[in-house]
Amino acid sequence: MKAAVRDRYGPPDVVELSEVDRPVPAADQVLVRVRAASVNRADLDGLYPRWQFTRAFFGLRKPRSRWLGLDVAGVVESVGASVTRFGPGDEVFGDLFAFGAGAFAEYACARETAFASMPAGMTFEEAATLPHSAILALQGLRVRNGRSIRPGDRVLIVGASGNVGPFAVQIAKALGAEVTGVARTAKVDFVRSLGADHVIDYTKGDYTRTGEPYDWIVDVDAHHSILHWRHALRPKGAYVALGGSAAWFLQALLQGPAVSIATGKRMGLMLWWKPFRADDVETLKELIAAGKLNPAIDRRFPLSAVVEALRYVDEGRAKGKVVITV
Repeated sequence: MKAAVRDRYGPPDVVELSEVDRPVPAADQVLVRVRAASVNRADLDGLYPRWQFTRAFFGLRKPRSRWLGLDVAGVVESVGASVTRFGPGDEVFGDLFAFGAGAFAEYACARETAFASMPAGMTFEEAATLPHSAILALQGLRVRNGRSIRPGDRVLIVGASGNVGPFAVQIAKALGAEVTGVARTAKVDFVRSLGADHVIDYTKGDYTRTGEPYDWIVDVDAHHSILHWRHALRPKGAYVALGGSAAWFLQALLQGPAVSIATGKRMGLMLWWKPFRADDVETLKELIAAGKLNPAIDRRFPLSAVVEALRYVDEGRAKGKVVITV
């Protein structure tokens, strides 16, 4: 089969499409014939890698795993002897983050817990956009103790135009929030089309100093310290960051708990993320069935153009998701 692989760290150009052996599912695994996959920022973060300390886990000099791609949608080809939830011909989608990746290929193989049945009425391309980014968005609107936004809350989504942000905007609106999205000039109209009540162009001012505090802030890719945000939150508000640079990451781990205690506001990195959590997958399906959540697909690339797809996302040009068709 054909699969996107890499043997060293670096930009998208280190990726190549190679002929590899088709995997054979173990007893608890499912082999899926891939129909579509989607590109996540996490795919790029793992290529370089963005955080150098992760080499201790993924390989010091070169990556231990050659495989790429987290989000997948396709048709079950075969299953292992102990698999009970799926059978050949079933249409599934899933997140391979915890299973060694491998979605950018003609076939993907992982434990059955990596997959769920496709949302009713969705195409493979649409379903492939959901597993990683939409779950991140949903969990970013909920803190560790389960508290989430309430109708009428003022919510700010920073990075509203990328992989995660468009889902966060729509989910927050579905929960009854007044939503403000932050994006650059070229993407302002796109964020407004998602249903955002207000859009801030970050190239024209400091979006952390709008004068009106928020109940909830989701910062998809943090660029300001946690301390910088404390006045942008209402009492008992929540600032949840999904990522940032290595320096920001360390700073957040040190500052977050102290600032939260001192201010009474929940501020810090989202450490409670659980990839493709079953209950959250069902919530996404309910939102989709109700017409409140619709994937925003910017461009589609064939598997043969996987390098171009990765480069397109890496350059920050995408409005929403980029899909790889197989």
